Amino acid sequence: MKRIGILVVAYNAATTLAAVLDRIPTDFRPRISGILVSDDHSQDDTYLVGLGYQQLSDLPLTVVRTPKNLGYGGNQKLGYRWAIENQLDVVVLLHGDGQYAPEFLPSIVAPLEDDSADAVFGSRMLETGQARRGGMPLYKYLGNKVLSRFENVVAGANLSEWHSGYRAYSTKALAAIPFERNDDGFNFDTQIIVNLLEAGMRLAEVPIPTYYGDEICYVNGMKYAVDITHDVVRYRLHKMGFGSGETAFASAAYEEKHGPHSSHAKIERWTAQLAPVRVLDLGCSDGALAARLRAQGHHVTGVDLAPVGDVESRVDRFVQADLDGGIPEEVGEDYDLVLAADVLEHVRRPERVLADARRLLRPDGRVMVSIPNFAHWYPRARVALGAFDYDRRGILDRTHVRFFTRRSFLHLVEGAGFTVRRQDTTGLPLEVAERGAAEEEVGDAGGRSSGSLLQRLDRLAVRVRPTLFAYQFLFDLAPILHPSSFELASQSVASLDRPGAVQVSGMATSLVNDEGWRPRPGGTTPTATSPPRHRRS
Repeated sequence: MKRIGILVVAYNAATTLAAVLDRIPTDFRPRISGILVSDDHSQDDTYLVGLGYQQLSDLPLTVVRTPKNLGYGGNQKLGYRWAIENQLDVVVLLHGDGQYAPEFLPSIVAPLEDDSADAVFGSRMLETGQARRGGMPLYKYLGNKVLSRFENVVAGANLSEWHSGYRAYSTKALAAIPFERNDDGFNFDTQIIVNLLEAGMRLAEVPIPTYYGDEICYVNGMKYAVDITHDVVRYRLHKMGFGSGETAFASAAYEEKHGPHSSHAKIERWTAQLAPVRVLDLGCSDGALAARLRAQGHHVTGVDLAPVGDVESRVDRFVQADLDGGIPEEVGEDYDLVLAADVLEHVRRPERVLADARRLLRPDGRVMVSIPNFAHWYPRARVALGAFDYDRRGILDRTHVRFFTRRSFLHLVEGAGFTVRRQDTTGLPLEVAERGAAEEEVGDAGGRSSGSLLQRLDRLAVRVRPTLFAYQFLFDLAPILHPSSFELASQSVASLDRPGAVQVSGMATSLVNDEGWRPRPGGTTPTATSPPRHRRS
């Protein structure tokens, strides 16, 4: 059997606390391993009432009074630490003001006892009309519905209610999330849902009755709405790569770009137009993109600083190397395609990597590159506001050592001896924040999700002004095939017999000498003293 604990958060609950404890079902009491009544530095006799009840009851009761007011969230943190430290399996949050019915404790813990959920929320919205029949004011009902809908869409959940204070958690799930970093206010309940979603925990809801009596509400409604809106939007932005990223703690710093408008998807469409070729994938990470290229029939050699995940099974050959030192010689030559997707911003000398790529290419080969756009409105705004800082990932990824605009990268390309065959752009990586089936259900319920609308608006802005709104630039590059010095010299010497040749004879002689030729005394026709050396351009 699970070891069940109950956390009773209480503030100025002297008149209601005893009644709440009395209502714990008699047949449920033997299953309780401990009850913590945490008086959050009340201004009344809540603590004394709790101590008195402890003396008269057979419940496994512990009563504490905090030395200062910790806040609603801070009081929960104290209780969850108590549950984890006492090796309980389940902890239920119960309010000391009687707003939530203790009679429903068996229903709340049932999904945790049979291991079908990691967290259970009592919902007043599951049964149509029940909340209003229970006395929930209309303005609170509408606010609850609107905010819950917004939070579902933005955070990627499908809960009927985000704002119930009747909850039960697996202590193993609590130990796996950073709930200690959450705020101490009433928005703690929203933040812990975000924590659970990010950690991939299983959430369940059970219907509970609604009760509104003469209890005092300490929640500032407008501040609460602003705070929880900030919390879920911040989480969405962190998932997309903006900001410090701590709320996206369970997400990899680098996530494969799966969306149809992502840089990887567009590169994949480019490579699908090629016959099977030899590909050198620089910075191949876990080989996810390489695996898709192999499915197209290409032979892929991957290079990265260290093997990640199943990369060695996803590429035909893996070479471990630090690209800061250039492309290693052991990769070989004669590649048809060198791929540098989201790589050049991570190396200190991207010009060297491009030069090495040019050397390894076949004459008709190409290089495909994707780079972040530092001229995007987001880094521009951060710099203009004096708020520049590195992010967990994205354009201002803290691992980036070079920043590019389209103009600066084209200058780099020209200097490395490439020309642009074609180029493309991507918009904001909104698809990174998608949460799979749960969000699809939310999108279906509303006709269209907000994500698809934002994506359409963002793509329109990218088309109108790519230098400001493009999140990434993609380039398909081809080496400029300059004729060799020997070929130039031969053309110049042959032209000496034509009118006007005197004007270029000096240059022709210089070029010929560079290639190991010497002028024949008394004449203009060159004589070879050594075979010409053919350089790869």
